[in-house]
Amino acid sequence: MGQKLGFGSGIKIRQERVSLSSPFDDLPVDCIANIISLTSPRDACVAASVSKTFKSTSEFNSVWEKFLPPEYSSFILGSQVFTLKKKLYLALCNDPVLIEDGQKSFWLEKSSGKRCILLSARQLAITWGNSPQYWQWISIPEARFKEVPELLDVCAFEIRGWMNTRILSPRTHYSAYVVYKTRTGCHGFRDLPIQVGIGFVGQKATKRFICFDESADRIKRWGRRELMKSKERHDGWIEAKIGDFFNEFGCEEIELSIVDITSPYWKRGLIIQGIEFRPVEK
Repeated sequence: MGQKLGFGSGIKIRQERVSLSSPFDDLPVDCIANIISLTSPRDACVAASVSKTFKSTSEFNSVWEKFLPPEYSSFILGSQVFTLKKKLYLALCNDPVLIEDGQKSFWLEKSSGKRCILLSARQLAITWGNSPQYWQWISIPEARFKEVPELLDVCAFEIRGWMNTRILSPRTHYSAYVVYKTRTGCHGFRDLPIQVGIGFVGQKATKRFICFDESADRIKRWGRRELMKSKERHDGWIEAKIGDFFNEFGCEEIELSIVDITSPYWKRGLIIQGIEFRPVEK
């Protein structure tokens, strides 16, 4: 029966224990470490099953430092001390850190080391967002950010945002999600298709529809419109996919929109945490 690695990525090894020796063991350990560092965090954990030499070498700081972002030292809190770079890597995977004056939440995808970002709602352009009769900014313990906006009452619902992709991993396919909650008494969103779009500035954005408050009815009123279903996350928030893009060079600006300006209904009871960017799920 396969042995599961303690890396959290569901990797299984088809052997009972690490081999006692391997033909590769004759290579200098620095050479082995360099080879492993040119792969991925997932592959490094698989390599640990090859032999005892590979197992010990795959733990080298020189290996895991290659998987960390170049500016990783700025993400370490003053009270934290990591003598092993692998532990630091796992900490950045499991415990997102706030960067850029608390306006973005940063973490790493565990199996690949790709960068993930949650852009705070304060970085978004929310129509009437600074008008207290329409939106209020509140602090809640389950949010990553100091404050998040709660919708009190609007008819025209419009959110737009921009972000430079240099903070993301280059040559990587990304998905963007709006992360939100609904209050008890949420009104005006039931089965309402909200148009969302994402694309690089100056290029045509891909458009689709999401629904913040979907009923269980099989018959929908949006006809042939493609609806991206929302889903509840493990952290208690809900996410709805806005779209995908390929971040080739990491030096362009991405723009997104979440808009409903045609519905005559007044809306309330929505809390927006932000927009999340993470590598496309395979």
